[in-house]
Amino acid sequence: MKNIEHALAQAGASLADVVRVTYVLPRGEDFEACWPVLRKYFGAVRPAAMMISARLLDPRMKIEIEVTAMKQSG
Repeated sequence: MKNIEHALAQAGASLADVVRVTYVLPRGEDFEACWPVLRKYFGAVRPAAMMISARLLDPRMKIEIEVTAMKQSG
């Protein structure tokens, strides 16, 4: 999440600008354990979300998160 926050900041955006998030986990049943952290970061934002269960390139990785943000004008 810190990497995502940093990337968004470099684009002049923040987590509040996230409109869509995709989670990829090797084991779909592990998603529930991620909820406390995800709720901490996205709880107030409530972006559209999708969870996919798929093997990740590096077996040490437990989750991959991709976000789409739309910077609000003004």
